[in-house]
Amino acid sequence: MEGIRAAIATACHRLAREGLVVGTAGNISVRRGDLVALTATGVTLADATVADVTVVDLAGEVVAGGLRPTSEAELHLGVHRRFGDGAIVHTHAPASTAFACVFDELPVIHYQLLEVGGAVPVVPFIPFGTPELAAAVVAAMADRQAVLLANHGAVTRGATLAEAMERTFVVEWACTLYEKASVLGTPKVLGDGQQRAVRDVMAALRYGRPQPHGDGPASR
Repeated sequence: MEGIRAAIATACHRLAREGLVVGTAGNISVRRGDLVALTATGVTLADATVADVTVVDLAGEVVAGGLRPTSEAELHLGVHRRFGDGAIVHTHAPASTAFACVFDELPVIHYQLLEVGGAVPVVPFIPFGTPELAAAVVAAMADRQAVLLANHGAVTRGATLAEAMERTFVVEWACTLYEKASVLGTPKVLGDGQQRAVRDVMAALRYGRPQPHGDGPASR
């Protein structure tokens, strides 16, 4: 898991650099088999090192590292137990958090949100670090790869850490886009038929995946 721990530390640095986390607010995890590497509690993410990433089993028992795991460990473990191997990113990103302080759902204002399953639900406020919040996030992610937490932040998941990170940036960008559109007027959102049409195009073009030159239409 050493390589995974190093990758998590690097991802923490990027989140801090991009302004999606401040101080110790945020956490990342990656599951491989029966082990989960996740950021430790009280760690300043901008300065995270491999030693600041703890490894636990699926019951939450520490198997490597000298620090207690994040207070949101049960949220991470609950999602990992439900969905298997992959990565989870939780931030208090400003646009995502602001949106979750006001609305109950982030609608599909742009087709890129289809990459996280469509409209992003906002989980009602539940105190952090509780089993109730963990259960609510697991339930909300049944058919989504991203959720917002009311008056709290955002959670994304992916098959890889890179994918979960990318989804974090997409959700933050979409919340910013919604805010800017709202200044101009009432944002238009994509309806079910429009979303289906976009999904068909994505499938036909193999959208978002690198493709060799000459191997069909360009993806973007």
